[in-house]
Amino acid sequence: MEENLLDVRGLICPLPVLKANKALRGLPAGGRLVVLATDPASARDFPAYCAETGHLLLASSEAEGVFRFELQRRAEPA
Repeated sequence: MEENLLDVRGLICPLPVLKANKALRGLPAGGRLVVLATDPASARDFPAYCAETGHLLLASSEAEGVFRFELQRRAEPA
């Protein structure tokens, strides 16, 4: 499945998570989204968001002030 990229560098809390939420809603179950953010709060916001919503946080990293999150949309309930 292809990955979709969401670049929210320069935006501050809560916008990165809100924009990611909107992007994930547009993906099919199992769809993947890569988010690039510069807000240091995103390092705690995205894990909390995934724990709350059931989406998967597949990976996260930080390099040169840019946070990268790989998210997978949750499977819809049967």
